[in-house]
Amino acid sequence: MKPWWKGRKYIVAAVCLCLLIGAVSSQRAKPAIPAKPVQQQEGILQGLTILVDAGHGGTDGGAIGKDSGVLEKELNLKVAKALQAVLEQSGAQVIMTRDSDMEFNRNKRTDLTARLDLARQGNAELLVSIHMNEYRTRRESGPQVFYRAGQPQSRLLAGAIQAALIESLKPSRQRSAMAGDYFILSLSIPSVLVECGFLSNGAEEKLLLTEAYQRRIAEAIRDGIADYVSLQIVQTAAGKRSSLVR
Repeated sequence: MKPWWKGRKYIVAAVCLCLLIGAVSSQRAKPAIPAKPVQQQEGILQGLTILVDAGHGGTDGGAIGKDSGVLEKELNLKVAKALQAVLEQSGAQVIMTRDSDMEFNRNKRTDLTARLDLARQGNAELLVSIHMNEYRTRRESGPQVFYRAGQPQSRLLAGAIQAALIESLKPSRQRSAMAGDYFILSLSIPSVLVECGFLSNGAEEKLLLTEAYQRRIAEAIRDGIADYVSLQIVQTAAGKRSSLVR
């Protein structure tokens, strides 16, 4: 099996190149460009601490699959564990809010506060909350990533993950990342809530029930995080270069 970072067309490649060119456009000296895109370098997530939240749990089952009757909390945990595995394989340190069917408190706000406390105590640098969607009609489908309004880094992270999900899963309905008022996104660190698909859509529900599709979702989220981190690296490098040539 080829390494995950090989052969993938990263959406931020053009942005990264533009940032590098822009930072040195006024200089005659040849810029130092990596032999391969930053995104493809091994260990891009090395040492990054990420909190992965499997939404719901315990007495809070979340949405219910219209055909299978599966509880959202069960699929959230499966995808979260798959995400934990691929992130750790890529060098990240992962904090899980839960690794079993449990809740911190039956009061929803208290439960979510306890999850956020784990991020604070573990000095998490990113937060990803995993969920499944549903709607009153069965035709709605497709993954969608949410971020908190007024948090530009969260918006960038959400956009990168949304693009990676579309690239990997190729859903018939290609949604855009959107701002959402979710308490789990209230920390100052880049935070996103990923709705992996609709349990109210029969075809998508069948996919979400399979381990292979859950793995593809996890890998796409990991790729989106890597794209976001790569962009931050290039922006930082471009900023330093620009300050040197003023």
